[in-house]
Amino acid sequence: MGLVVAGCVLVIQEDLWGHRNILSKCHAGDFFGEPYAASPGAVLNVSVVADEDCEIILLNVQRLLVSCPIVCEHHQKLIRNLVGVLANKILILNDKITHVGKRTTRDKLLSYLSSVSIRQASLSFDIPFDRQQLADYLCIDRAAMSSEISKLQKEGLIKTNRNHFELTVCNDTDSGIKM
Repeated sequence: MGLVVAGCVLVIQEDLWGHRNILSKCHAGDFFGEPYAASPGAVLNVSVVADEDCEIILLNVQRLLVSCPIVCEHHQKLIRNLVGVLANKILILNDKITHVGKRTTRDKLLSYLSSVSIRQASLSFDIPFDRQQLADYLCIDRAAMSSEISKLQKEGLIKTNRNHFELTVCNDTDSGIKM
């Protein structure tokens, strides 16, 4: 598995036709590849690509999972931390499934933006993706996504500038985002 020391990477899946699905974006301090490293024989169907200049440390998970003969406290803490990292990855992928499981581009966008807003406890926030990356993350066509973002802005539901978004909250169930 890898540890991002500096910079950031994208964990992606690509099919035979070059369609890209971004699974996650990892920044300094984040791990990648741990589910594959911890599952001997798992088919590696992802790639990790640098999104900017980065520094990576590769770790041998099998050595981390086998306790040393004296069962030291540091090793136990390392294993507990690895389990925490894996649990967090499950939560992140569960969120992604929630977003991409929506039927329309609009619903996928609103689900994602609402989730980021809740996670950051603010109606004004930056997302970690540029527009193409966001489309790849949500598994939608970029042009359709851009069109939907324009519609949402015209309806007054969002304001956006590049990767910065502001959500508008209203109590009407037909428009706006309820919080």
